[in-house]
This record gives sequence, C-alpha cells and structure tokens, in this order.
Amino acid sequence: MEGDASSLGVVTRRDFCLKACQVASFVAFGGILGTILQSCSQPNNPADVASLPTINGAVTNGTIAISTATGSPIAGVGSAALVQYGGGSILIAHTAATTFVAVSAICTHQGCLITGYSGGIYTCPCHGSQFNTNGQVTQGPASAPLHIYPTSVANEQVIITL
Repeated sequence: MEGDASSLGVVTRRDFCLKACQVASFVAFGGILGTILQSCSQPNNPADVASLPTINGAVTNGTIAISTATGSPIAGVGSAALVQYGGGSILIAHTAATTFVAVSAICTHQGCLITGYSGGIYTCPCHGSQFNTNGQVTQGPASAPLHIYPTSVANEQVIITL
C-alpha cells in the first residue's frame, strides 16, 4: 500500500493535536461568550417593577425645589420619584418623616435611565441592576454606586443641591 497516513485514514499526532486545540479554543470561546451574555441578561422582568412617577424640576441657583405637600408623588414615607430637569435626571426617595435621599438616575453599568422602584429598591430596566435608596448596589451587573446629591427640607419642599 502506498500513500501518506491521512489518505489511509490514520490520524497523525500532528492532526490530533491540531484538532484538540481547535476544540479547546471553541469550548473556551463558548464559555467566555456565555459569561458575557449572562452579565448583560435581564435578571428581572421590568414588568414586575413599578415605574417611578416623574416630576419636572427647574434649576435655580444650583438647586431644584420639589414639593412634598399632600398630592406630591413624594409626600408619603416610602415613596420615590424620578425628577427630570434640563441638565439630567435624579431619583428622590422619601425615607423618613423629614428625610429625603437624592441620587443620580443614571445606572453605573451602561448609562441607562433608572425608571423602576419597588420596596425601597431602584431597578434599571436595561440589565436589571438594583440600588437601594442610598444609591448602593444591591444587585449587579452594576458595581459602582449612584452619585448622591445633598438634600434639605423647608416649607413643604425638598431642596436638592446639584
């Protein structure tokens, strides 16, 4: 019989190593791709999270004044709202009788606008990151907290300092 090993159906060591490396590369790529897709998957269904009421705010001397009077979306303890103004968006939560916490409404994962709120937790609709009312991450993929803005309360208004 004449011919080389491959024409006779014999697998050489070189062919075996080449195929093994190709399979290992494919498996490694699949694992990396799976991890990437999982990190950007949506762990929470946005339909399960209530959308925040929106308040339009205006900046005056570097502050935004929001009414806390009866009828305001942030009148009751435990409530929260999305404040939109010419320069951006802020989340505000009424956390105690005279305490309000204002944080950036831009998710630190990929810059999406956070619009969900339930049980004291803000939820990003893009990839499911969650933050408490103090802006701390409670569930990723976000790893950095939200920026906090100073607040004060006077005359049935919460003042957010930008």
